[in-house]
Amino acid sequence: MIETRDRDIVQSVRAELAAIDPPRACCRSAERDGLGSAARGRARTAAVARLAVRLAEGAGEETEAIDWDAARSHCRAAWLRGRFLSAGSLSLGGRGAHLEFVVPLDQAGVLVRRLGEAGFKATRRERRGRGVVTSKSTETILGMLRFCGASASVLEIESRLVLRQLQGHLNRVLNAETANLERSVASSARQLAVIEQLQSQGRFADVPDIDRAVARERQEAPEASFTELADRLGLSRARVQRAFGRLESMAAVTSDSGDL
Repeated sequence: MIETRDRDIVQSVRAELAAIDPPRACCRSAERDGLGSAARGRARTAAVARLAVRLAEGAGEETEAIDWDAARSHCRAAWLRGRFLSAGSLSLGGRGAHLEFVVPLDQAGVLVRRLGEAGFKATRRERRGRGVVTSKSTETILGMLRFCGASASVLEIESRLVLRQLQGHLNRVLNAETANLERSVASSARQLAVIEQLQSQGRFADVPDIDRAVARERQEAPEASFTELADRLGLSRARVQRAFGRLESMAAVTSDSGDL
């Protein structure tokens, strides 16, 4: 179910970016250049194909390459948007987001440089003769998507990631509480067994008064924690804990004597 929702939001990102209609001619040209072969009839999806048709309206057959160094921020955003739609992929998982571009090998270095100059650090490697540019920083990826125009989808991704973190934290808290409860139950059962052993062997009368009071309180409240027992008796938690330690020591000595 989570994987399905993640795929849905990734599709929403692509749909939101593909639906943008740049108002400036310079941005339209920059985005066509970013689309690369997708602007020439090789789009991977119908949405990108429709975008290519829209961008081609009123433009010449040849795509003008962007002058990246001289380009303004809105043109750089348009170029990166086109490159993501034509060559990028996004995945969301329990540990965050993963962004990947697969481009011709000689273009990987250019893409890494341009991403870096736009403020988004990425790395590159070669895979089966192709250049692979990646980023595993969720903050960087969301920043790039927002820069490209996917503000609504980024908000949805952020809310899902926050919810996932909260669920993970809640699960850790519940697991810790369950483990503590299991330890408390086991500890209480052991203490009750020790008390019953001392009583059955007639040794309970030898127990100091305070320790005997702690033992009786345990019998009356098997589920109580040391802190709760201490509050009921008006003692410190450490005093209650030491009392059980002495009771267990007495029982152990009795058992060893019986074995002999």
